[in-house]
Amino acid sequence: MTATAAPAPKTANDLFLFLDALGIAHKTKSHPPVFTVAESESLRDEIPGGHTKNLFVKDKKDQFFVLTVEENAVVDLKSVHKLIGASSRVSFGSPEKMLEYLGVVPGSVTVFGAINDTGRAVTFVLDEDLMRHDIINAHPLSNDATTSIGRDDLLRFLKATGHDPLVLKVTG
Repeated sequence: MTATAAPAPKTANDLFLFLDALGIAHKTKSHPPVFTVAESESLRDEIPGGHTKNLFVKDKKDQFFVLTVEENAVVDLKSVHKLIGASSRVSFGSPEKMLEYLGVVPGSVTVFGAINDTGRAVTFVLDEDLMRHDIINAHPLSNDATTSIGRDDLLRFLKATGHDPLVLKVTG
């Protein structure tokens, strides 16, 4: 028996086609790669809406989560497990699992990674404060662009990928 290779991760173009097929309006702005919130702040005047910070975490039972919060929000990693249904305190997931489940590398974690999580191994958690914005901004599977999407459309996108996101207050 030969092992079959995992399918290649979907690209930003695949994401845009998926959004188009769902009738979801989206707008993307290319920019130099950004790895931190501080590096991306220069784009605020050009891209309105809520800007995201995404944390890829796991518990001791290897349950994985993407926490999508407002860019300057603080997440208490010592207690967030109680809010998100994790079995223990969480730690950061490995780059290998990030690539396997989300199809992205460190610095590009995004809520849009749900399109690559076909096995539904990851629970997506959206912070309530972020969801107060009409427009949500996130990387389209790479950190050299930002895609803007309506808040309700983001929920529709996640559901269309087979994920039922949790909208919780996970920030301090």
